Amino acid sequence: MPAGNIEKMKYAYAYGADACYLGLVDFSLRTMRKGELITRKNLKTAIECANSLNKKAYLTLNIFAYDEDIENLEKSVDVIKDAKPHAIILSDFGIYNTVKKYLPDIDIHISTQTNILNIEAVKFWRDMGATRVILARELSLKQIEAIKKAVPDIEVEIFVHGSQCMSYSGRCLLSDYMTKGERKANHGGCAQPCRWSYKLLEETRPGEYYEIVQDERGSHILSPKDLCLVRYIKELQNIGVDSFKVEGRTKSLYYVSGVTKVYRAVMDGKIDTDFAFEELKKVGNRGFTEGFFMGDNNSSSYSYEISKGLAGADFLCIFLEKKDNLFKVVIKNKMLVGDEFEIITPKYINRAKIVSITNDKGEKTDVANTNDEVWFELDGQKDWIEEYNYALARTIGIKNEN
Repeated sequence: MPAGNIEKMKYAYAYGADACYLGLVDFSLRTMRKGELITRKNLKTAIECANSLNKKAYLTLNIFAYDEDIENLEKSVDVIKDAKPHAIILSDFGIYNTVKKYLPDIDIHISTQTNILNIEAVKFWRDMGATRVILARELSLKQIEAIKKAVPDIEVEIFVHGSQCMSYSGRCLLSDYMTKGERKANHGGCAQPCRWSYKLLEETRPGEYYEIVQDERGSHILSPKDLCLVRYIKELQNIGVDSFKVEGRTKSLYYVSGVTKVYRAVMDGKIDTDFAFEELKKVGNRGFTEGFFMGDNNSSSYSYEISKGLAGADFLCIFLEKKDNLFKVVIKNKMLVGDEFEIITPKYINRAKIVSITNDKGEKTDVANTNDEVWFELDGQKDWIEEYNYALARTIGIKNEN
């Protein structure tokens, strides 16, 4: 699972992730803006947290590197060596050489950014000493199976869920071009121009803009739907895929927790895939597609109407503390006395109702607004209470169908 910051990493582990991938600010393809970011100062703390839970943490160094990036990486070698990540994910040959030179004892995983599409490429990376390859998202189930059979002596990881890039496995220059080099996609600053809405401008009529319409569905002509392979987890397990990966280091705490919970339950055989698919609609998405996985990627894989992911259920609050029969929460979307909502924890999905709200001044109130820290008295099932420190609340049902 993705670990955009340390808090998200802890929730991913709590909800069932076996491993998380995290990135140092200067070497990651996702630039974080919120939470306790992963830095040189706390990298070791993050990995020690994983170790304490008997989990794994992989360090992502998958930018396309310039010489100054290699020099910067060399300055970070001692920090990485001391932190002891369980593996390093990389795509650039210069970073590969640097890691092999200074960090020879750390496993190497080859990023999807290298566009691994064939058996010979997998053999190449195996012979170069990599312990795992993360295959390109442009492969079908049959192609993945053929690769795993032909090269069984290296681990294979595939993406099963999350946002997709309209370029081959993320090798895109659109952002660089559209922002005049200020937001480089392969240096973690992608402005996502594939999600923008475009209009035509005819050269001889300056100032007259025309919407690009495709089948009357809008003008988001480059924006792929999100990948969702939850229905095929058992098939992937049966052909020997070693690791399933989810995109989303910039996604919310609720996204990370909700998606982890669903895939963990499917992998463990606790829920069926139809129920799982409906549950995944409750977290942010642009509509779901199987992409290239079934060998028939077509226009239905693109989201022509929306660019921003919409959650089928609103993220309402995070539970922080319990005192007697009261729960301290931090509010993510406005909540009112009398509201009924759904509580999710690593083990449970329960419903509850707000009986009373007490603000930080000890005063009773009828409303709690975004970012407020308040105390709730609740009415409802109580079997989730032992896990309150990882409990989240969301609205009931599915509001948005993408």
